[in-house]
Amino acid sequence: MKEKKRKKTFVLDTNVILHDYKAIYNFQDNDIVIPIVVLEELDKFKKGNDLINFHAREFVRELDKISSSDFFDQGAELGKKLGRLFIQVGVPFPPKMKNSFSEDTPDHRILAITDFLTTKRDENEKVILVTKDMNLRMKARSMGLLAEDYKNDQVEDLDFAINRSVREINDFDVAMINRIYETAEGIPVEEIFPGKEIKGNNYFILKNGNTSVLACYDPLQRTVRKVDKPNIFGIYPRNAEQAFAVDALMNPEIQLVAISGKAGTGKTLLALAAALQQSRKYEFIYLARPIVALSNKDLGYLPGDMNEKIDPYMQPLYDNLGFIRRRFNLRSPESRIIEDLQKDQKLQISALAYIRGRNLSDAYFIVDEAQNLTPHEVKTIITRAGEGTKMVFTGDIEQIDSPYLDKNSNGLSHLFDTMQGQDLFAHVHLEKGERSKLADIASDLL
Repeated sequence: MKEKKRKKTFVLDTNVILHDYKAIYNFQDNDIVIPIVVLEELDKFKKGNDLINFHAREFVRELDKISSSDFFDQGAELGKKLGRLFIQVGVPFPPKMKNSFSEDTPDHRILAITDFLTTKRDENEKVILVTKDMNLRMKARSMGLLAEDYKNDQVEDLDFAINRSVREINDFDVAMINRIYETAEGIPVEEIFPGKEIKGNNYFILKNGNTSVLACYDPLQRTVRKVDKPNIFGIYPRNAEQAFAVDALMNPEIQLVAISGKAGTGKTLLALAAALQQSRKYEFIYLARPIVALSNKDLGYLPGDMNEKIDPYMQPLYDNLGFIRRRFNLRSPESRIIEDLQKDQKLQISALAYIRGRNLSDAYFIVDEAQNLTPHEVKTIITRAGEGTKMVFTGDIEQIDSPYLDKNSNGLSHLFDTMQGQDLFAHVHLEKGERSKLADIASDLL
């Protein structure tokens, strides 16, 4: 006899909705409960220009689409093969919470509602709190409640996702390595990797003893060609992975690039140098990064006007631009290119929130620190790309400042896991630090 499926009810925390405003549609045919305190918290986020404010407003619009007088009793239908959405008003604190939890804390009011629903529902129904706050999950478990992270957009096998676009193959045929060197237009992939199916832009280090070649699979031409280490605006790739990154950044057929790697591997520097090298192809060059304030304090806590508040967050981008400028004398053509781009406001460095609304057609758009974006925020940015735009996302998934993201759930990891295999996308993970020996050791050991 087939066992009856056990029904589930998921209680959503505010941070889940701010992470993905369409999260309510991702729980199959199970019911969703939104505590009334969550709506109160969302109301505080509705005003502002950051993506988190956009998510708060969009969720309110989603609620309006499915608005029903039965939100509180029978629940509103979420759609075909989906469950129902309930809004739960506040409930009295149970005795077991009164000695340990303050009643005026929103998280504790959510816990009280989860406990109330758990006690109210029958034994065949599981009530699960879904929150991206690890501390809240621990508090729930201390009360014997079920609690989980929001896992809908998490990368399941991160190591595989990181390493699958660049592969090292040993004991490769020496004659074929020499052919790749000698054939500039590339060799049909069937001759290089007979019987193997390769999707998307892939990079290879093909080796046999002391003989090796850096190679790239071109999915449009279905050929394998040699990868060079060209000079791009005074910057030379120092290792194989940097050469692959430059190849992807300079390839006009690749419209979306993700570059991951630890601090000092040259992610942002290579992206900026490639943008300057191709400045005549694009109308604008944008460099942007999300602002994740220290201690979760708003920018209003900082002194000065908006530009003065933002400048400290943008300084690493200015540092990379300054490093490139110092490689040329002031009268060189390269220095004049940078000066003219800035004078004409065609090279702009800004907080990511202030890029929204700009013209993203014919632009080279670099998003730095992309590991601090949610998957939905990355999607929102990419879907705004117009004709002739190239987008580059860089970041270190080991250095995440957002309190509700980790290596598996951030937007950068989600991007290179989901987009791998697409002809217009390439991902390269940089392993070797090139900033300094000290920085490399610190990144590995500290």
